[in-house]
Amino acid sequence: MKKELPRIADSEWRVMQVLWEHGPQTANDVVNVLSGEVKWKPRTIKTLISRLVKKGAIKVTEEGYRYRYSAAVAESACVRSETKSFVRRVYQGAAKPALAAFLEDADLSAREIDDLQKVLDRKRKG
Repeated sequence: MKKELPRIADSEWRVMQVLWEHGPQTANDVVNVLSGEVKWKPRTIKTLISRLVKKGAIKVTEEGYRYRYSAAVAESACVRSETKSFVRRVYQGAAKPALAAFLEDADLSAREIDDLQKVLDRKRKG
């Protein structure tokens, strides 16, 4: 049976990104990483961590008197799930108009265009 990924709110994404980028962290470590980037109070960040633990997005490891938090879900799986959800909500599940809109607005290098073409070619053969 496939485990359903937790829904991660916009504010919670930033906390998850810290754990995906830096690996297991204490709550204070997460606060320190985010302190220069967001205007949230430490208590707010710790509340977000608690919510993510309850949702199953973060797991907790006890180390003596400290707790270390780490991502319980893969970043790639969450990004894929969120992308599918977005396309379903905004484009009624239609990939072509979603991709066309993204590509129209994107500043792409020749290399990026080549990479995208290879993805499309694989899909055609697929």
